[in-house]
Order: sequence, then C-alpha cells, then structure tokens
Amino acid sequence: MGKLEQFLERKRAELGVRLNDVQKQAVGQTEGPLLLLASPGSGKTTTIIMRIGYLVEELGADPARIKAVTFSRASARDMKERFAKFFPRLAPVDFSTIHSLAFEAVRGQLWKSGQPYEIIEGAVETEEQEDEAASGSGAGAGVSYGAKGRPLPLHKKIILRELYKEIIGENATDDAMEELTTYISYVKNKLLQPYEWEGVKTDVPQAAKIMEAYERFKRTGTDKLLLDFDDMLTLANELLEKDAALLRKYQRRYDYVLTDESQDTSLVQHAIIEKLAKGHRNLCVVADDDQSIYSWRGAEPSYLLRFKDVYPEAVTLFMEQNYRSSREIVSTSNKFIKRNKERYEKNMFTENASAGPIVFKRLNDYREQAKLVAREAAKADKLSEVAVLYRNNSSSITLMNEFDRAGIPFYMKDADNRFFSHWVIEDVLNFMRMTYTDKRADILESIHLKMAGYISKHQMAVLKSIDNGESVFDNLQRFVQLQDYQVKLLREAQETFREMGGMPPRQAIRVIRTRLGYEKALEKMCERLGFRKDYLIGILNTLEDIAEGLETMADFAARLKYLETVLKGAKSRKGQNAVTFSTFHSSKGLEFDDVFMVDLIEGVIPAKEEDKRGADGSMPLMEEAVRLFYVGMTRARKKLTLITYGQRDGEETAESSFMTAVRDIAEPEWREAQGAAASGTGRQRFEMQFGEERRPTGGGTGGTRFKSSRASSAAAAAASSASSVKREANPNAVRKREELEEGLSVRHRVFGPGLIEALDGERITIRFGPENAKSLSVAMCLEMGLLELV
Repeated sequence: MGKLEQFLERKRAELGVRLNDVQKQAVGQTEGPLLLLASPGSGKTTTIIMRIGYLVEELGADPARIKAVTFSRASARDMKERFAKFFPRLAPVDFSTIHSLAFEAVRGQLWKSGQPYEIIEGAVETEEQEDEAASGSGAGAGVSYGAKGRPLPLHKKIILRELYKEIIGENATDDAMEELTTYISYVKNKLLQPYEWEGVKTDVPQAAKIMEAYERFKRTGTDKLLLDFDDMLTLANELLEKDAALLRKYQRRYDYVLTDESQDTSLVQHAIIEKLAKGHRNLCVVADDDQSIYSWRGAEPSYLLRFKDVYPEAVTLFMEQNYRSSREIVSTSNKFIKRNKERYEKNMFTENASAGPIVFKRLNDYREQAKLVAREAAKADKLSEVAVLYRNNSSSITLMNEFDRAGIPFYMKDADNRFFSHWVIEDVLNFMRMTYTDKRADILESIHLKMAGYISKHQMAVLKSIDNGESVFDNLQRFVQLQDYQVKLLREAQETFREMGGMPPRQAIRVIRTRLGYEKALEKMCERLGFRKDYLIGILNTLEDIAEGLETMADFAARLKYLETVLKGAKSRKGQNAVTFSTFHSSKGLEFDDVFMVDLIEGVIPAKEEDKRGADGSMPLMEEAVRLFYVGMTRARKKLTLITYGQRDGEETAESSFMTAVRDIAEPEWREAQGAAASGTGRQRFEMQFGEERRPTGGGTGGTRFKSSRASSAAAAAASSASSVKREANPNAVRKREELEEGLSVRHRVFGPGLIEALDGERITIRFGPENAKSLSVAMCLEMGLLELV
C-alpha cells in the first residue's frame, strides 16, 4: 500500500472521510500545476484540506511553506478552522486572502523606502491593518482639503463624492457612487492603462476624468500616499515585477501555492499568483468556470480556459459528482448550464435520491409573490433550511415587509442599505407632511420641482422671504408673480393636499404619484440625469406595499422607521433559525434544503443589456447571466421553486427565458404540450439569444450531449399553432380542479387515455400505461385545456 492509500485509510478511520476516485487523485497530485474544476456540491473544501494535510502529514512539507489563497476573509477563516479540525496536531498553514498577501508585500516596501501611507477604504481587510489602524502608523483618520479648500476626510467615497461634484457640477447619487467605485475597481483589476479608461462602458459621466483626478489626489493631495484596496493589488504586482529581490523573497518563502474560487480571481490577482509560483510551478488552482459571476468587478474566468497555455504540463481534473442536491436538481442544472459555449465540457451527476420535481409558479401579479413565499416558508420544519434568492437587492424590502407581518424570522445576507434613506422616500414623506400643514415653505422647497405647478427657483426664493404663518399656496398666489397656467395648477395642488388629510397612506401615495405629478417628474429626471426609471418606480411600488393595511400617514412613517430597525436586526441573525434572504451573487457557497428563486421575469434575469452580441458573435453577458441562474439553482438540496408573474406595476411582464428553459428540461411533457405557442416569449427567445437550440440526444444522469435542431424548432412552432386552435375548440376540456379526483379516467391531449393515480397539491399523477406514469402540473392542465373526462 502506497503513501497516499495509507494516508486515506488512516483519515477514513480517524475522521470518517471517504473520497471518490477523482478526489483521491486530486489529493495525490501534489507536484506541478493542477487545475481542479469542482462542480457545485462536489466536496471541494474537503478535498483541498485533505490535499494540504497529505502534503504535511505524509510527505513532510513545512506548513509555513504552503500558501493557500482564498477569495474572502470568511473563506480563509473557514479553511483554517476545517484544517485545524481535520489535523489538530499539525501546525497551521498560511491561509489568507490575496489582499492580505498583497498588503504585506506593499507595506514592507513602503516602510523600507520611508514612504508614509494611509488606507482610505472602509473596514480594514487584514489583522495587520487592524493593528496599524489602532497604532496610527497605517490607516488613520486624516483630513485634507479639496481643490476649493473644503475639508476632505480621507475616505475613498468621500473623496470621490467631492471630485464628482467638482467635475460634474452636482452631487453624486448613491447609484452613481456605486457605479463609479465599481468602474474604478474594474479598471484596476483588469490592469488597464490610462489611455484605455475611456473605453470602459459606464453610466457615470466623465468617469475616466474623475478617476484620473482621484489617482492624482492619492499621490499628491496629502503628505502621504493614499491607498485603497485595489491599490494594494496593483502596487503589489508592480513591486513584484520591478523588484527582483522582493520577488525572490516571496518565491523562496513558499514551496506550494493553492488558490480557491479562482473563477472569481481578477487579472491582477492571477498575475501576482503566477509570479509566486513561477519557480517551482507547484500551483493548484481550484475553480468552477460555470460559477464565474463577477466579471463586472474584474474577474477573469477566461484565464481558466487558457490555463494550459500558461502551464502546458498541467493536469486537469474534473470533480463532477454532486453530493448536495437531489437527482432532479442536479440533472436539470447540468443540462441548463450546457447552454453556454465558453466553458469546459463537464457532466455534473449525483447518486442522491429523488426529492420530487422542481416547482414552477406563475402568479398573476408580483404583489402575490411575497405572500406566497411567506406562506410556503412558514410550513418548513426548520426555517434556517429555507432561502429566498433574488437578483436585485430591491426585491428584499417587499419580502422583509411581508415576512415581518407574518411573524417569520429572517436573516438578510444582503440588504438594500440605501432604501430607507433614499431621496424618493424623503420626497414622499414631505408630500405627506404638506397634508398636515401647508404653511412651511421649507417643506415645499424640497418637492416644488417634483410636482405639478412648475414653481421656479426664483419664485421659491420670494416665497421663502414671506414669513406670515399663512398657507404657502395662498402666499404664492397673493405675493409672487405667477404665470397664468401656474395659478390653476397651484389651486388644484392646494385642494389635493387638503383632500389628502386623513387619507389612508396607500391611497395618498397613489395621489402623490398621479394627481400631484410626482411620477411624471421622476420620469423626466430619469431622462435628464440618467437615473434608472425601473428602480425609482420600484421604490414607489414598494412603499405602496408597506402602506397596505395602514390607516394613517403617521402609521406609515412609523412603519418605515420600524422596518429600518428590522433591517439592521436582520443582518445579525446569521446562524439562527431564520429564513435567509440573499442575492444570487451572495448565495454562492451556501446550501439549503428549500430554495425559492423569485422575480424571474425578462428584464431582471436576464437583464435587457445582457441580450447583446459582441463583434465576434459571442454573448459574454448572457453567458454570465446563465451562470448566475445556475448558481441559484444549485444552492438547493431537496426542493427548488421558481417563481414568475404576469404583471408588475400595471405593466405586462414576460416569464424569464431561463425559467422557461429550465421547465423545458424538467417537464418535457410541458414542452410537448405547449410547443412554441406558450413559449414564444420564453423558450424561443432563449434559443435565439444563444444562436441555436440544442436538444438532449443521450441518456444517463450527467451524461447528456446536445445537437442542433433548428428545423425541429420550426416544426414545433407550426404544430403548436394548430394545437392551440384545437385547445380553444375543445368544449369538453376540464377547467376546474374540483372535476378531478383520484381513480377517474381521463384523456390527455398529447399522451392519450390514462387513469388519475394521485392528486397532490400542484401536481397530478396520471398512468398512461403499465410503465408510463407522468407527474403533471394541475394548473397547466387546466389552463391549457389538456384533459377531458372519459
């Protein structure tokens, strides 16, 4: 028995850890470059820990000479704890983030050169930084002065806000700040040169000019060199490139380098790691190209596809067995991700048992969604095994409001921190304040440009100079020179505010939006300033949801304050028996028995901008959106529920083409029954976005291959058109659930005669032959008129 077998047998006896053949191979492949492609739920962390343990315990490697780089501090802590649990008698291995490694190199060189510096971004990233922040030698609380002599606290966002105002001439919104910081991070992580900055697409006006001013200020604006987190990476890479002695120091420090979650690693991070491993080439890269979802902040998944170009001798291993999810979830997810072309060909499979079909819900209106999810989540035996996933943080507020009303505890991994302080909410509250008193010019001043009346700044200034305790509308009409059209509008506004007194808050919000002209004003602001209309209108809709059932505007204001407190408390419920709310992005690495994916409509996922082809015909944004959806699906162990709706904010919505594609895979009978008629807004659009439809041609879990089928798609469209006429003309179709019961004989429009074996909630099981039982959607059968009684 060799060393590896002895080690594995010993660990199996000590820890009960059993590895499959590929995992064993990964543990034993210690020398030279290794690319380990790990599908979701494939036991990646266990394999990594066992590999490091084998190096130390069996091969005698020095733990201090093994560098394990992870994507986040949480991952580094988790791996450190797992290693200590598996190998309590071994000295700790050097687990850290790439930022921590980079900062160590930068700090040493700056100290050596006598260059004072200060870290200017958010919370510190490393324990070393925490020490320096406390001592004042690194990140302090300095103050400098802007170009116009204004005091300027040394914090990244404050500096950027000041520069934005100086260059653009107006205050930056929170959205603009988020976009700007993402832009800067992207540029840095892509190692783009200044002449390339203009070419990076962003909604921030003059972003390249702002970044240029920001970089100049960090070097010359104070007596210190100012560093943000991205600077640590770019400066470390630059130092390692230019300083041969420094590079040799780090290359000689480590004999083995391992990087985890490498699909999320940026170009500058890859460059640093390559330099570290250049001498010994003992580099293990652990990744899943199918879970690369951070290109917008500089991640470079294409690096994985080019790994063999950099390391021709590299061994590539595929960890494809999923230990997490049910057979249905694994098989469907595996087929769905094959829609992407820029990927390693993998076949995720599982030996786990069936746990029931994936559930598809189509609601009439989005307002029903939060209520449905709350009702379903409340049925769970253990709330901590339930997660609600969404693409945008804005979805969380309506969910939070509904869950709080239902008394269901929840933990919010992501929070829309800007929501309760957003200027739209302050505007709405100011409109409501005007119903209590119309004598305060300061309140009117905050909203006068956003309501019917067209009060100019000059007119407002005159009004503010009048201090007689009378109605602002009376004063405008008596003492301020108005245009003829303004008089009528202001009288109508005055009367509207009077009528709103004592009005229930939800009704009041509708009046503010319509009669007082606030929604039209927002639309014009979006056109002029580039705000996202759907986001601002979404805030108004969420406010209406919050106002539902409340009696007074005072109750509404109190509810907002209360929910803001709830939001802060929800962030601290990690590890408690509470439902988890998370974006798709932040759910990566998590797993739950029961997962709800919500807001699955076109324009959200995929977003409109993701339906774009590059000059070479590729669709990188669409492929990343597919990967994001795949990440959401593979968080579920047993039950996965996908939810869409037909209407939102009074407008028709189309089901997400991703949801349609998943249903095509999971419920082939739905595809056969509907053809192209029911999926023209979903499946066909999905196929057009990806160039050609690819249909399963093989069998076996995880072993499906696809072939092109343009002709069959056209045939299905023709067939479905005829079948839809037939459906409408069938007077005998069952349209009510009460007509169905176990034991009845029925005829299915596609599958022929059968016997109802079971009727359970949303599903109906019909046996069409000795070995042909199908589980169908009751709602779909009724809606499409697929069944008739025999």
